[in-house]
Amino acid sequence: MPQLFQRLAAVAGTWGTDCEMICVDDGSRDRTWELSFARNFGHQVAVSAGLYHATGDAMVILDADLQDPPEQISRLLEKWREGFQVVYAVRTKRDDAKLKQFLAWGFYRIMSRLASFDVPADAGDFCLLDQRVVEVINALPERNRYLRGLRAWSGFRQIGIEFERHARAAGAPQYTFKKSFRLAMDGVFSFSTVPLRLATCLGLGVSAVAFLGAVFTFLEKIFAAQFAKFGFTPGPHGIPTTVISILFLGGVQLICLGILGEYLGRIYDEVKGRPHWVIQDYAGLDAKTIPKHHPK
Repeated sequence: MPQLFQRLAAVAGTWGTDCEMICVDDGSRDRTWELSFARNFGHQVAVSAGLYHATGDAMVILDADLQDPPEQISRLLEKWREGFQVVYAVRTKRDDAKLKQFLAWGFYRIMSRLASFDVPADAGDFCLLDQRVVEVINALPERNRYLRGLRAWSGFRQIGIEFERHARAAGAPQYTFKKSFRLAMDGVFSFSTVPLRLATCLGLGVSAVAFLGAVFTFLEKIFAAQFAKFGFTPGPHGIPTTVISILFLGGVQLICLGILGEYLGRIYDEVKGRPHWVIQDYAGLDAKTIPKHHPK
């Protein structure tokens, strides 16, 4: 945090405008807090809380680990002053493990194909949002939030700038593979119904293969002599074939049920109507104007 404030203070004077800095502590276990949650509610919810309390004409989302360089904010502001309402930063380089880089690269390409609108590839949470865009995002009631998707879905004039994403300045990453996978699932299932259609196509495909197999077996029994000329000789149809068929069809059914379960789970979260977050402590903000939780 001291490095973050030092670098922000060094560049803030070049922006030519007043600014406020809102720090959201997502239930950390050290002494760092300013807008503190009662527990860890997740990265996307923490960012949503910051946007909810921001009051400026434009808001910049910035990770505190300095992987998003504060020095790039001036470039975001420059594009905003040109009339763009969403300016997102596109990573041209990232200091992560090769496997993580490959998975991230693949996810963004898949997401861009599954969504019904353009989702910029390799664009993380580091961005500038105009006040009008933030008002739209704050008004959205959904709980399984994928802000990069909501940002793209909102429309408005958007543009990207390229930057190099370096390793975090200090500490160990807390965003595990499990959390990254969960975020990816929120992105896919929140903005695309293609998995549901995929389940239908998979079911139709398996049914077609099973039907053709049944027709082939039937014809092989009737025209055994003709099939023998082409090297097809009827063999014993025993338990292994039956077991394999059952396991295959059962696996397809479980996959389809799992996809349905992902959507039903998100519906379950929505209908409960719980607040997005609960604030334990805050500092530097007017206590009278800050609700303890996000309104329903």
